[in-house]
Amino acid sequence: MAYFESQVTRLTKLRAVSYLAPNWFNFYETIVTYLGCVLGVETQLHPGKCDPLEDFVLIKDQLDLAFICGLPLIRYCQVVPNQLQALVAPVMQAPRYQNRPIYFSDVIVNAASNLASFEDLALKTVCYNDPGSNSGYNLLRYRLIQGGHPKNFFSKAIQSGSHQRSIRWVADGLVDCAAIDSVVLEQELCDFPELSEYLQVVEVLGACPMPPLVVAQHLDAYLIEQLQFALLNPDVELKAAMQRVGVQRFAAVKLEDYNVLAEIYDANLQFF
Repeated sequence: MAYFESQVTRLTKLRAVSYLAPNWFNFYETIVTYLGCVLGVETQLHPGKCDPLEDFVLIKDQLDLAFICGLPLIRYCQVVPNQLQALVAPVMQAPRYQNRPIYFSDVIVNAASNLASFEDLALKTVCYNDPGSNSGYNLLRYRLIQGGHPKNFFSKAIQSGSHQRSIRWVADGLVDCAAIDSVVLEQELCDFPELSEYLQVVEVLGACPMPPLVVAQHLDAYLIEQLQFALLNPDVELKAAMQRVGVQRFAAVKLEDYNVLAEIYDANLQFF
């Protein structure tokens, strides 16, 4: 215990960033605050302002924790090894998630359209949140390869900047379709239930390993173990926050769990 306390004494603030969709940001704040209480240190969480592969705060190893999509994580670690360690990932309550730390990419269309399958999307307009996204971009391009579709399958592809904006563009009929992180979509429909009457899922891509919480290895190994243990054994307040967003539990994950996303990304590079 004295050794653990000495490590915490040297840690004055737990610095965290979220590169994920903002509709879970309050939940991430609860997680970081909880971990700060466990360690007895101050916490700071801010939203990422750019692609994590281009974030100098991350590159300079000035962060302790990060909520990050698995694809940019594994791509970053291929360039900068031995800096980040995957800690835990949420396991969602809904049966579709099979009590595993996975998620899907739901391909949505406007419910008033006559689009009923992925093949119906040929020569239609698609939007995506950003080219670094696994659910919004990487999996969608891989679906074209799997289906033997040409590179110009869609008539036009437009970057929206966020999953939430993509959802609304489809709901408003500004574009025909988009691929959306299933957890983000479910939360958005929970927050804005009126959207459900305007949207329809025509294809489900995945499953893929759930975006993890990662920890910087400049923290002491024993301290990292304490962080993981705390999340695998949440207190009452954190459990209540988990319940509100449909999280059943946290599961321990490893960096190599996300290699499959890099393999899909590399396959896309060969095709496009």
